[in-house]
Amino acid sequence: MMARTDIHLDAMLRHLGAAYYESLHGRATRSDVTRALDTVEEHLQESSSHAPARPHHADQGHEVRHRRWARQVRDVMTTSVVTVDRITPYQEIDRLLIQHRISGMPVLMMGRKVAGVVSEADLLAAEDERARHARMAATTGRRWRLRKRPQAGLTAGTLMTAPAITIGPDATIPAAARLMNTHHIRRLPVVDEQGKLVGIVSRRDLLSVFLRPDADIIHDVRQVLNEIPVTDPKDVDVTVRHGVVTLSGVMRAEPGDSHDLISLTLRLIWDIDGVVDVVNGLSTTKAAQETAIA
Repeated sequence: MMARTDIHLDAMLRHLGAAYYESLHGRATRSDVTRALDTVEEHLQESSSHAPARPHHADQGHEVRHRRWARQVRDVMTTSVVTVDRITPYQEIDRLLIQHRISGMPVLMMGRKVAGVVSEADLLAAEDERARHARMAATTGRRWRLRKRPQAGLTAGTLMTAPAITIGPDATIPAAARLMNTHHIRRLPVVDEQGKLVGIVSRRDLLSVFLRPDADIIHDVRQVLNEIPVTDPKDVDVTVRHGVVTLSGVMRAEPGDSHDLISLTLRLIWDIDGVVDVVNGLSTTKAAQETAIA
């Protein structure tokens, strides 16, 4: 069985994913997502402050494997990023946004450092500003010739939103979601310790964590089974449907291993991205398995 705190945290993370997904479709508000994020953050802080120091023993290797399944920004970000520099003109920015079907892109300085982000909203704001000036000129009787294209001199450096809101590749998925929700943005440039661009993460990238195919989940479950000290991982049958993992069969520990392998296995599988529920039909002996089936 999972520890009560693990079950509670898992439920909160799934609630966060659901709230974020609903917000993108207009069925939840930003405040709903914020409350979900705050709840997860508070729980993590409490767990960290109350966690006892871990002794160095044989199970520490399992703990390392357990941590590996928690996804970070680096696991979902896009590394091939469309960018512009500060002198890129309005028309070129517009062309790139349309060509690549994106709504914004990082603006880079020398050395690939992120100076800001320019988006469709920034281009529209520039157009709105010109229209406002035209209306003001008309009301005061001044002559104003409205051009079809933005005036010369509008570049990424003058249009961009700066400083850019960025995130590191080692940040957690909830941390990235929190930044996007707090600042009402759709994408985050991912930067290294020197502030250089290494990728970009979008709302869709974050949602991919909660919407993984069943085949991918089965693959990760099998990896878990192959890494714990059982006599034969093939004795465990695994099925996944819509994120619900069902385990059945016999799980025997290797000679001399005293760990509660079923409890460890369930804990590791609950930590796999995309898992909605785990149905446990495992036993430690064949006789117990036959009794459970009967």
